[in-house]
Amino acid sequence: MNKKFFVATEEEIRSGKTTDIYFERTRQILERRGITHHVIAEFTVSSLPNSYDWAIFAGLAEVLELLEGIPVDLYALPEGTLFRNTDLHGVPVPVMVIEGDYKTFAIYETPILGFICQSSGIATRAARIKKLAGDSIVLSFGIRRMHPALAPVIDRSAYIGGCDGVSSIVGAETIGQPPKGTMPHALIITMGETEAWRAFDEELPPEVPRIALIDTYGDEKMEAIKAAETIPNLTGVRLDTPGSRRGDFAKIIREVRWELDIRGYRHVQIFVSGGLSEKNIKALKEAGAQGFGVGTSISNAPTIDYAMDIVEMEGQPVAKKGKFGGRKEVFRCPHCLMYQVIPAPKAAASPPLCPHCQKAMESLLKPYLRKGERVKDIPPVDQIRHYVLDQLKKVPELEVA
Repeated sequence: MNKKFFVATEEEIRSGKTTDIYFERTRQILERRGITHHVIAEFTVSSLPNSYDWAIFAGLAEVLELLEGIPVDLYALPEGTLFRNTDLHGVPVPVMVIEGDYKTFAIYETPILGFICQSSGIATRAARIKKLAGDSIVLSFGIRRMHPALAPVIDRSAYIGGCDGVSSIVGAETIGQPPKGTMPHALIITMGETEAWRAFDEELPPEVPRIALIDTYGDEKMEAIKAAETIPNLTGVRLDTPGSRRGDFAKIIREVRWELDIRGYRHVQIFVSGGLSEKNIKALKEAGAQGFGVGTSISNAPTIDYAMDIVEMEGQPVAKKGKFGGRKEVFRCPHCLMYQVIPAPKAAASPPLCPHCQKAMESLLKPYLRKGERVKDIPPVDQIRHYVLDQLKKVPELEVA
């Protein structure tokens, strides 16, 4: 095989070439022996990374693209749903369910898990950072840390999770938004600070925010003042000071804010980037940062380790040890987002009441495919993002050690 870039094509994914070989062998055995079993398989998470209380379900759009035309039924939480790995009784919460002849979808378990594990991980990390940042701007800057073929999924997932914009051109095209960014150190080095700032202001269209990078050579607060004096309509300044030269980053931000304010530049915002994570967003915001360019922390987020397990065969509950058998219904309180999982045969006509809020819980598993045909579409990505942001308002403030 002579690939110029080591990425699987859409056709290779659809044809099952990105599966683990034992699934293909299983399919072959079942096919040759003429074995047909109608099964229900569900996707759950045993534990969330870093003991998170919740995660964001993402990647459903790609799953539908893969399974459309395959004679299966698919039910799932809506993309962007904030979920917990277990319900109030400790029962694992199914985020997605496939129903059909097992051999028709066996080879797709691996790519399906790949779709939702990585997308959910990135969306979850983005949502946590957005929760910490609040009304401040958060941009996804992390594509340079991962294989370039992944730029669209990284930026889409980050945007779904709550990021206000993304840096890559192809990622921005994927979400239908203009790419966001400032200027690199290379522009400063090749032109000099003042000339680079002026050129940035004079050459770029007016819709591009005038944000000057101020930490290439000199003291950040003095460079901030110089940039504000150079560009009359300056939107903001960006600090990307390397950790080795940074010292107390929050203190630097406070100094820059003070010096700008006393000179009448209160409108000039402070954006920061470089080494940002859940651990320092809150402190930097309190110091005066109003925008965050977050890279590796988002793009290299820990995956959500879903597993797919058969839980019913020919109408009878089955499950390997450690799993909960049988078809299930998933309910969530719309107020506190508490979950309850109920065996489908026992699901009452009326939804259960949340024990905390005493409000009727909502059924969350929605049908998306019937025998391979779509019965429900994925909403626009902006709508998914707003759905996530609305849910974030209902969870407690994060305590990050």
